[in-house]
Amino acid sequence: MTTGGIKVVLTSPRVAPGLLTRAAWQVLGDAAEIGASGGPSRSDVQAVVGSGLVVTQVEGGLTEAWTWLSAAAASGRQVAWLVGEDGEPGLLRVVADQISREPRPPYDVEILHGSYDVPGARLIDLVRVMDRLRRNCPWDQEQTHETLAKYLLEETYETLEAIDTGNRPHLREELGDLLLQVAFHSRIAEEDSSDDGFSIDDVSGDIVEKLVRRHPHVFGTVDAADAAAVEANWETIKAAEKQRSSVLEGIPLALPALALADKILGRAAKVLPAELTPAAPGTEAERIGRELLALVLEARTLDVDAEQALRTAIQQLTAEIRAAEAS
Repeated sequence: MTTGGIKVVLTSPRVAPGLLTRAAWQVLGDAAEIGASGGPSRSDVQAVVGSGLVVTQVEGGLTEAWTWLSAAAASGRQVAWLVGEDGEPGLLRVVADQISREPRPPYDVEILHGSYDVPGARLIDLVRVMDRLRRNCPWDQEQTHETLAKYLLEETYETLEAIDTGNRPHLREELGDLLLQVAFHSRIAEEDSSDDGFSIDDVSGDIVEKLVRRHPHVFGTVDAADAAAVEANWETIKAAEKQRSSVLEGIPLALPALALADKILGRAAKVLPAELTPAAPGTEAERIGRELLALVLEARTLDVDAEQALRTAIQQLTAEIRAAEAS
């Protein structure tokens, strides 16, 4: 009697259906029968059927699936099982238990990967989860760009805090929260039926095109010897793209005052002399404001990030306060 066998084919739900390895297609093509659960509407099942193969739908749970597989293999047939999107962990545990028991079953059992995730594939999961939340969660359904604005700001500051503390696990979490805001806003915009609507793919495509366009030294034939040359190329390309009438255009006025001062001083250097003329004496508030501005200018001259320098000083002061409280 011919020895039967079971081939369990794992695939990634983040890879387009049908993009299987050569080994996986060989297994499916050689199998006397291919089984799957979850219904014929599964995209991977449709891809296999579309290639000319027949897929048997096995109704029920893991017990029924294993019964179907083991009975076919015990009769001497080579059968394959197309694992569902959730990975069917219950069935895989049963398979592992069966092939490790003694005496060994009278057929061969093999688990193989039919497709693999590429870097960034989990972003597809985020898009799918966000889509489901927007359709089924009452809170998520009510949100707009305006109601989410405060969360975007909060998550940005929490990410900065994680960077300041050097806590990598915290940074990983906060970057995820920040990424959620991008996915959420994009999902909302996708519902806009006007020409202003866009999707997460549009957002991703735009930034990819911008990065390629503004890095001709990487994707083109332009030479850039150092970081300064890269920055100069970036600003030149950006100016040609934006066609702005003022160097101040594009600066978000909602920036914290220190960061805003740094940004404006950077642009001002293109049209004003290196040393700003001190303003006439005025109120104490005006004097302090001018001195702060001069301090930011000094920081720029020394290539120091004034905002980060102040945040670091505040962090040190906070540590001193906590130490004093503890003692």
